[in-house]
Amino acid sequence: MNPDKLRSEEAVIQFVQGFVDTGKPIAAICHGPQTLVETGVLRGRRMTSYESLRTDMINAGAEWEDNEVVVDHGLVTSRKPSDIPTFNTKMIEEFAKGPHDVSVFGSRGQRRETPKHAH
Repeated sequence: MNPDKLRSEEAVIQFVQGFVDTGKPIAAICHGPQTLVETGVLRGRRMTSYESLRTDMINAGAEWEDNEVVVDHGLVTSRKPSDIPTFNTKMIEEFAKGPHDVSVFGSRGQRRETPKHAH
């Protein structure tokens, strides 16, 4: 099933949301981030995707970058199949770290603002 179709399946969104809520690493390449849009996890997150999804990712609140791989607090994204070697390396690194601290994110995975006095 392609990511655009997957994002319309409630069971899929609940499954992905479970990863978001528990801080489990998530890896998405090419059009994969389309499914993440439905979870709200992209707001304030650095990421990349296939070029044609750039506007969709920005509209979902992501800080989109045109890089081979982008890692943001357990979210690993890449643009296209030629990025797979670097994507795999970073994905394995993030998976080895295990769950990430979810306290830096608010509801639905959105990054919380850090108070100016916090370090």
